[in-house]
Amino acid sequence: MAVKTLWSIDHACGHTSEADLADRSADRRAGYARWLSARDCTDCWRASRGEDAESKAEWLAKKRAAEQAEADEWSEQYRMPLLEGTDRAIAWGTRCRHQLVSAAHTALVLEGTTSEAEWEAIEDAVRPLNRASWWIDQRDADPTDLPELLDAATENDRPNENPHF
Repeated sequence: MAVKTLWSIDHACGHTSEADLADRSADRRAGYARWLSARDCTDCWRASRGEDAESKAEWLAKKRAAEQAEADEWSEQYRMPLLEGTDRAIAWGTRCRHQLVSAAHTALVLEGTTSEAEWEAIEDAVRPLNRASWWIDQRDADPTDLPELLDAATENDRPNENPHF
């Protein structure tokens, strides 16, 4: 007698479904059916994932909005110029610049040996870097590397009255 291929599964969510396990070898069907019974049915699983994805997307949107507001306020307070790039890149670059420069201030001045006068020179070197993509590229940089990164920035990363097209 052949091992059955159609199994009636009583799922953990309380729903029952028919599962065609013909694509599994005969010796693995019972174990897989048992595994399926410990899980929600497909519809309940999808519904729960959709909810999680929505709540995660909502949480992420709120977090980004808060970070953006903080970065915009910081940019205004420290007279940082607007960045250049696409709207999306400008928003992202503004957040990256805020995070990197703030972390660098903490690491170099508050926890390190950089004086306030030396920090002002670093801050002045930050202002001309107006390409959003440059800041996005530096998003994973160690904050203590900021002075070296500023020195390594090229003329393409700074504004120019005569842009090259």
